[in-house]
Amino acid sequence: MPDNIALFATIILLLPMFYLLLAAPAFLLVRLDIVQVTQLLRGMFDSYFVALAIAGGIGTIAVLADGRPVLGLGIGAIAAFALLSRRWGLFRLDAHIRERDSGDSAAGRRLRWLHWVGMLSNAVQVGGVLACIPQIAAVS
Repeated sequence: MPDNIALFATIILLLPMFYLLLAAPAFLLVRLDIVQVTQLLRGMFDSYFVALAIAGGIGTIAVLADGRPVLGLGIGAIAAFALLSRRWGLFRLDAHIRERDSGDSAAGRRLRWLHWVGMLSNAVQVGGVLACIPQIAAVS
């Protein structure tokens, strides 16, 4: 029988990751010089980071209580990375939005670059978590 708590914690962790994986590419089809678009993009990343940190925190506690400290450390690292990424990413997003609003024509490219960095970071994390599922679900 697989470790249900570890598997459940992993699936819950993947939910916000899959949300961003599916939602973020849609922003490649629109211009980021439209105020409402950048507000929506910022809100999407903010929600993603918060949801990932909460899911990671709950998952960490659950697997630690189940006696899987290595897995708890891994899930906790993803949650911590989400919190740090939120601080780093939203600070830069806000700065580039202010630059764009003050007339800097290159700010749109920097916003797009941040968008790509966020999508790439999420894709790497999703790949890492998916690659670990066989070990996570294995009988302890």
